[in-house]
Amino acid sequence: MTGQMQRIPELDYALEDGWTLPAGWYSDERVLVLECERIFARAWHYAGPLEWVADPGCFFAAQVSHVPMAVVRGADGALRAFVNVCRHRGHLVVAGAGCRSTLQCPYHAWTYDLDGSLRKAPRSEREPGFDPDGLSLLPVSVGTWGPFVFVNPDPEAAPLEHALGELPAIVAESGLDVDTLRFHSHHEWPIASNWKVALENYLECYHCPTAHPGFSKLIDVSPDNYLLRVHETFSSQIGPVRPSVLAGNGKAAAYTPHGPVEQSQYHFVFPATTMNIAPGIANVSLERWVADGPKQTVETTDYYFGPDSSPDEIAELMAWDNQVGEEDVSLVESVQRGLDSGAVPQGRLMRESEQLIADFQRRVHDALLA
Repeated sequence: MTGQMQRIPELDYALEDGWTLPAGWYSDERVLVLECERIFARAWHYAGPLEWVADPGCFFAAQVSHVPMAVVRGADGALRAFVNVCRHRGHLVVAGAGCRSTLQCPYHAWTYDLDGSLRKAPRSEREPGFDPDGLSLLPVSVGTWGPFVFVNPDPEAAPLEHALGELPAIVAESGLDVDTLRFHSHHEWPIASNWKVALENYLECYHCPTAHPGFSKLIDVSPDNYLLRVHETFSSQIGPVRPSVLAGNGKAAAYTPHGPVEQSQYHFVFPATTMNIAPGIANVSLERWVADGPKQTVETTDYYFGPDSSPDEIAELMAWDNQVGEEDVSLVESVQRGLDSGAVPQGRLMRESEQLIADFQRRVHDALLA
């Protein structure tokens, strides 16, 4: 495989017929290089909470695929985002989150204003022809939805609203007003699998009755009631709460989902952002899936809750959610080991139950081979 991948007619037909992407695409470093160039570098990704940059001078750093980002609230009140890489020698300029009047690289103290322009480079006066005007931090696109910040490495990207499409309206139908949510906590999950393996697991609940008994006691995952939908820029899974749970006469569930949110919703914004809404109290967890190598993924999760949610309610819901997450990590790491064996060159999808995976794989295929 070279820097140019050729369209493979046989693979086109195989995907249409229900076969998966080749197993080698889940471990090949050269495939990941192309994914970074042709998929991640051209897409919107969830970055972090808007409240972290509520005031002028506040910033936060976020790793978005292979590109380190810095989101900044300027002195003029404008929200901006930059490639978080110093124009001198490539050191990361900021880490974590905080507030300050300038952004200073800790390596050689090159200092940038909040609009990204280079303010000072020590000893630059000794360099004939040194021009700070051409050494600003590189800008990227930034957008917001409610309390959420999104970034796109492409500074000329279409607005975030195009990528979200009907998603805000669908979320509102669940009974959730995202504008009322407040950031709660940030978590990172290292996973020993390719990013596509992790997301393909997310995109189906065919495995739920077998692998997630706690989840399946609460959510009706039967194929007639658990809805799968493919939209232009995202896909959705919507599941009702089992009536027996609400009535209190079924098998004991991890929590009783009484509250304004009446259904579970799980949304995927291509290529690597997921949004989870559990029934009950006002809540969202937003995830960014970062490919940290061909066989390593970091799942970053930010939890948001409504202001009226009690600590006990939050702890109960998060424990339920974390249990499902731990079960999923075990599953995808086992899949990665199976793919690495090379013994099975392609898998066979269940086209009805795994239609969101088929859509995802087609998007990856077309992006790499277009």
